Amino acid sequence: MDENQNEMAISSSGISHHPGHDIFKHKMDWEYAMRREMQEIVPSLYLGPYAAAMKSRLDILQSVGITHIVCIRHEMEAHFIRPNFPCHFKYLVLDISDSPTENIIRHFRETKCFIDECMSQGGKVLVHGNGGICRSAAVVTAYIMAKYSISCSDALSVVRNHRFCICVNEGFLQQLMEYEHIYKAECLFQPVAFSTSSGSWKRKREVDAEEELVSQQCIAILQPHQSSSQ
Repeated sequence: MDENQNEMAISSSGISHHPGHDIFKHKMDWEYAMRREMQEIVPSLYLGPYAAAMKSRLDILQSVGITHIVCIRHEMEAHFIRPNFPCHFKYLVLDISDSPTENIIRHFRETKCFIDECMSQGGKVLVHGNGGICRSAAVVTAYIMAKYSISCSDALSVVRNHRFCICVNEGFLQQLMEYEHIYKAECLFQPVAFSTSSGSWKRKREVDAEEELVSQQCIAILQPHQSSSQ
């Protein structure tokens, strides 16, 4: 299927939003065609395929408010998976092979810094690979896990509830589980930073409160699921 045919499979909006944006309380009703769209996984963080970042998608990306894009591809895919709008968005390009033996964990810290920078500026970020199914899903899962202090399995559930077609390979799953231990250990030794600016301190408290609320919502929704599976 060529690029034009790919784009014909995308809905007229090119994006899937969850009604009410209550991301941890509801599971999105999934349709097969939605795999060609990008979905908002947590506030301001979108996951999708390269089709969502094609040249004809500029208006949609801008209307949503995307400011940053993480483009994931192997170097052999660089001729067709590439940054299309370097003048419009800030890009982070990661060379990652879609292989269970690929060392993807080494990119998690860099990606988190990039996404956190976007969020701190009030922006929105799209993470895409080729199909938006494996590599990009693993990167988004790692970010959510560390950002909201939840487990690997819980973070995967959050991502899958909004993009049902994800399928992270076994090698990436193992690295995500390793990363869970790493980020938790880092949290124990993370220094507390204080700002002398009252405005910065107020904003930090607001962000911390929002993240704590999201974490509590996630835990509250996942607990019944975990109980039923035991």
